[in-house]
Amino acid sequence: MTTPARIQAHSRRSTRSPSRLSGPAVCATLLAVLAGCGGSDDSARAAGDDTGGSTTTEEPTDDGQDSGPGNDDGNGESGFDPVSLDNCGVEVTADHAPQRAVTMNQSATEVMLALGLEERISGTAYLDDEILPEFADAYAGIHVLSDEYPSREALLDIEPDAVYGAYPSAFQPETAGNRSELHDVGIATYLSPSACPDKPSDEPLEIETVWQEIRDVGAIFGASDAADALVEDQQAELGRAIDSADDVSSTTVVWWDGGSDAPSVGACCGAPGMIMDAAGVENAFADVDGSWADVSWEQVAERNPDVIVLVDADWSTAEEKRATIESTPGVQELPAVAHGQFVELSFSATTPGVRNVSAVVDLIDGVEELR
Repeated sequence: MTTPARIQAHSRRSTRSPSRLSGPAVCATLLAVLAGCGGSDDSARAAGDDTGGSTTTEEPTDDGQDSGPGNDDGNGESGFDPVSLDNCGVEVTADHAPQRAVTMNQSATEVMLALGLEERISGTAYLDDEILPEFADAYAGIHVLSDEYPSREALLDIEPDAVYGAYPSAFQPETAGNRSELHDVGIATYLSPSACPDKPSDEPLEIETVWQEIRDVGAIFGASDAADALVEDQQAELGRAIDSADDVSSTTVVWWDGGSDAPSVGACCGAPGMIMDAAGVENAFADVDGSWADVSWEQVAERNPDVIVLVDADWSTAEEKRATIESTPGVQELPAVAHGQFVELSFSATTPGVRNVSAVVDLIDGVEELR
């Protein structure tokens, strides 16, 4: 059975500013709960998930201004299509689009920016890489709460009406607080459905799930037209890449995310597996459950991949990975290592979001260049 959560109009307009806002702990500006789901894999490798909700009603204020793209006038007065959707077992309904969202984790921020919703973001936190160049100007005007996760106090201080995160670690008790705690003070939450807590570890992630998240966010924020256009563009880009690619189905790939003593590799069912599957290559660890898996170098040697993806992250760069594998007994002799059969992809490409299709294209191109 789904748990209902309802969003109704609030009485404040969004006044996004890069400066820190003052005020009481939080006003119940979004008088409802927009609940989502979470998973167990992220850059912090931390989890913490709960759900809950409440409904309160305030009178909307009409200031006659437009503050959003797509099919919402930003004030809920006209043009907004009411939303009702099931998100990881939670029924989410919305009469009005959130105006003061906080995005946590890069993919959530970039989904919002890709939909032209920067004016709806009152604060953001936790980038893993540089923001995509096409979003740099819009991102520059958004208040950054923290380089990583903000404290609960810092989050409440800017009085958000919604928090959108890519991982459940965005809602740990020691940081922003559990989702149910945020709901109790009138703050909605939404987490990427690609990591629903009840998702079986052996169920592969599909690119359609990523596209559905984009559509969900577009509907919730009154930008369905923009979301549909973005998904259509990505579908066309992916289709062109696949149609023009050579047959690489016999090319085995190890996706190395991190770790030197026990390498963490892309397993069957997360974003790495999804990207490899979409690219048409064979995931060397497709028989291992989960999104990522810690394996041994002996296992990597046994799989003897044709290509190794080096994930480039600030805390574990592709250059460092290459130096490690080229000096590790047992794998330094592998043909893929000896002949430099590496493809570099950014860590942000491994989080479900707007970068995934580009990562598929980059992987296809990289594999073809090495053949």
